[in-house]
Amino acid sequence: MAKTTRSKKNQVPEINVGVEIFESLRELERMKGIPVEDMVDRLKKALVTAYQKEPEAGQALPAENVAVELSEAGLFMYQVKTAVEEVWDAPLEIHIDAARKIQPNAQLGDSIRIPIDIKSFGRIAAKNAKGIIIQGIREKERDAIYQSYSAKSQELMTGTVLRVDPEGDIFVRIGTGTDANDAVLRVSEQIPGEVYEAGDKIRVYVLEAHRSARGPLVHVSRTHPNLVRRLFELETPEIASGEVEVRNIAREAGSRSKMAVRATVEGVDPVGACVGPRGGRVGAVVEELHGEKIDIVVYSEDPCEYVKAALSPADVLSVEVVPGQKACKVVVPDDQLSLAIGKEGQNARLAARLTSYKIDIKPASQVEEVSAPAEQ
Repeated sequence: MAKTTRSKKNQVPEINVGVEIFESLRELERMKGIPVEDMVDRLKKALVTAYQKEPEAGQALPAENVAVELSEAGLFMYQVKTAVEEVWDAPLEIHIDAARKIQPNAQLGDSIRIPIDIKSFGRIAAKNAKGIIIQGIREKERDAIYQSYSAKSQELMTGTVLRVDPEGDIFVRIGTGTDANDAVLRVSEQIPGEVYEAGDKIRVYVLEAHRSARGPLVHVSRTHPNLVRRLFELETPEIASGEVEVRNIAREAGSRSKMAVRATVEGVDPVGACVGPRGGRVGAVVEELHGEKIDIVVYSEDPCEYVKAALSPADVLSVEVVPGQKACKVVVPDDQLSLAIGKEGQNARLAARLTSYKIDIKPASQVEEVSAPAEQ
């Protein structure tokens, strides 16, 4: 196995930038949390790449044949060549006699470090070091922000509108200080009818974060059903404490939502807890959603009871589950039919989405007409 040898007297140090660089790197570690070792590794790779671009000297050398030592003692660079009896590949090989002038004990096959005079290379080295440090800071900051917002996915955040682009997307600044980042609220994630201007405060639900060339791109929403969930968690202590559980939400943003809740503690009224004294809690959520109606119903493991509650505010006479299907037949008083179905079918549609049951609603008179002949 080839040995790596070098002689201290043959080292050609650059103006001692080691101390200054390491002082800067330690300060970065304190301020930005970027490990010194990471930046040293980046700097070494950058210096190797820069040297490979040097005319004649470095262009013929692969990266593994350029060595860099960077410490507080200084910056040193070497060409690494193999000691041979006869040189056939000058960029990668050195005659054994020449090798022994650098390292007296050199043997055939040894890897010999030939010091590079980097005085003329100093400006390039310094420029690359500065550039890599800046790039490293940016990448680490972007990665930290990405990790932060990835962890905040599915959370509710308050932001400030920065601008609205011509296509209607809204750009929002969320977070504070070093954690601040721009987020985009796409047109498809905006509540119909809402209008925002630069400087407005806005609450958004964090969907996800993506890596991009310009840094983390955070996508947020105002239409996601979980926005309603998070708002109720803020307003309802019983939800935050776990006494009340939000089981499911069906939503048509800007118009109406249905939320199913259940108590996990005996004696707690889950609907009353969410409505709050004088309707204050649900009222705060409705105000935040600019008038969106919210029906709060009690969740039940019994599908018949659950469907009946989900069709609120309509009265329901009976619910019958269709055997072998996730569907049910519902009978309502004639004067409740339009209420049960809702405008353009919205109430029935949301109830079906909330319960995951297909719902067939019939008025009582129609059911009586069908059953009457069978009774005669």
